[in-house]
Amino acid sequence: MLPLSNHHDAGLLSDRLRDADAVTAKLMSELVGTTCRRYPSVGQAAKTARIERLIGSQAWTDVALALIDLELPQWQVRRIAYDEGEWHCALSRAREIPDWLDQSIETRHADLPLAILSAYLDARYISVPSHRSSVPTTPRDANAFYTPFCCDNFA
Repeated sequence: MLPLSNHHDAGLLSDRLRDADAVTAKLMSELVGTTCRRYPSVGQAAKTARIERLIGSQAWTDVALALIDLELPQWQVRRIAYDEGEWHCALSRAREIPDWLDQSIETRHADLPLAILSAYLDARYISVPSHRSSVPTTPRDANAFYTPFCCDNFA
């Protein structure tokens, strides 16, 4: 199981979801294999079993919502709406605050499960911790011609 580690992986999978007409077992398998760290979950066997049953019955909308519940417990569905032939899905970390104050993720697609999975993928990408430290680092191959020099005035 490979983590969704860089923007290139997220972009390719996001493009596949955008270009797809409907969810297929192959697409769902690729999505789960690439993005899910907690699936299969030993500590949450009931959720894992539910997802497996839903995948077996090809209930793609329910699979998408169950993946959000399992993989991104801090995210919640804020809005699902159908307008002019497209499904709009918004995920939020703080559903209780007004819409104009919230920084939600909004996606759209002609297929409902793909709209939800696109929002899941965007939220997953945002939620992945950065591998860089918060403290700046210096290069290890310092040039011998440069000497550190203190220019503070201590007088």
